[in-house]
Amino acid sequence: MTERSPARVGVLLSVAALLTGCDTPSTKPPASADRSQTVRTKTPTESCRGGVQITAGPVDGALGLRALGLELRNCGTVAYRVQGYPVIRMLDGQRRPLDVTVGNGSEPVSAPDSYDAPPRPVLLRPGETAQARVLWRNTVTGSATTGTYLQVAPAAGEPAQLVAPSGGIDIGTTGRLAVNAWRASRD
Repeated sequence: MTERSPARVGVLLSVAALLTGCDTPSTKPPASADRSQTVRTKTPTESCRGGVQITAGPVDGALGLRALGLELRNCGTVAYRVQGYPVIRMLDGQRRPLDVTVGNGSEPVSAPDSYDAPPRPVLLRPGETAQARVLWRNTVTGSATTGTYLQVAPAAGEPAQLVAPSGGIDIGTTGRLAVNAWRASRD
């Protein structure tokens, strides 16, 4: 049996600690990550405009059809009522509006589905959320359009908030987005 010096034992314990941490995913993005493409989430006090905070989930795409979930959270201290469709504008990397038509309901982009329920009032108590969905198709027959940001207002006349969906919005040459009405997250 060999005798180990305190320095060697310290090195072995340090290596063991590093190896143990290998299974734990990092909560920080790598230093080289392109932060302009990530969903920007802020603390409620930084982004609670008009008592609500809007965030975007990941883009779900298959066979050229893309879907992006939006979440509207009541970050205020009183109940918030929303009804209808989010008001959406697609922006480029310099935050300039792009020439894109936004239609209400899935039909401008896809066949109607369970998300196409008629708009109805949603009352959100503080901390509660509502969801909507943005749809588009990626078809390319020429110069493609890709947006970096969505400017989203809960309804016409309400303050808009800027979200940056991870990977952008690649609508190709269709020039169309579709949006479903807000619905309570508990529905």
